[in-house]
Amino acid sequence: MNTPDKKKKVKKPLTVEQQISRRNFISFATFAVLAGGAYEGWRWLYKSPPEATGGITAGARKPLRKALNKTELFFRRVFSDNHLVKTYPKSMAAKNVRVNSDIGMEAKDKFDPASWKLQVQKKGGEILQVTLQEIMALPKTEIIYDFKCVEGWDQISHWGGVRFIDFIKHFQLDDYTKMDYVGMETPDKAYYVGLDMPSAIHPQTLLAYEVNEKPLPLNHGAPLRLIIPVKYGIKNLKRIGTITFSNTRPRDYWAEQGYDYYSGL
Repeated sequence: MNTPDKKKKVKKPLTVEQQISRRNFISFATFAVLAGGAYEGWRWLYKSPPEATGGITAGARKPLRKALNKTELFFRRVFSDNHLVKTYPKSMAAKNVRVNSDIGMEAKDKFDPASWKLQVQKKGGEILQVTLQEIMALPKTEIIYDFKCVEGWDQISHWGGVRFIDFIKHFQLDDYTKMDYVGMETPDKAYYVGLDMPSAIHPQTLLAYEVNEKPLPLNHGAPLRLIIPVKYGIKNLKRIGTITFSNTRPRDYWAEQGYDYYSGL
């Protein structure tokens, strides 16, 4: 005797409410897993040993500094003079350029711009001294670009001065461009930056003596400051006092506080 086939059970389609609940559950579970992983990663980084103090870089956890250094190597390999920062018309430049820091700015009554001279340390201990008038006699270059700060703000600003590469060539410092780094410090030595040579001699890097076509005011680094558009603002040293060249990293104020040494954009 033949027995009838058992009817196959047909799954009922999920209702809209059930589909939404299922998606919500999956989303919540995924978020919980990712959040847990992120938290454990943060705990691991927080508990990892810090860099030794007193070095060229300090203040960051060792794994973070290792990641920053690897990132720097990557960007240095792809860096090119053909990479130019976007520029803007003069009409878009801020009329009141933001002042964000006064580190290295001596009190107004203690600094005399008229007596200032740029000190360039050369091989063998020789020091080249350059006046502002000598710098202003060189071909002038202007740039209007979006100045970016590591704090998250940015501002289109207008600067004028001499390209650093033109300064190098005029004072016959070409051999120094074969070195790896440039160091710059304020006259009081309170603020200082280290720059990789390709960024320093980038065609948009300026020794600036003007902002909005007027001489730099004291709070913007008169009489001469660095404008290096391929870097964050922390590298744009105000009131340059000395310039050095080396094959090892010069000291850098913010890198000693735990920030990225390269600080490139």
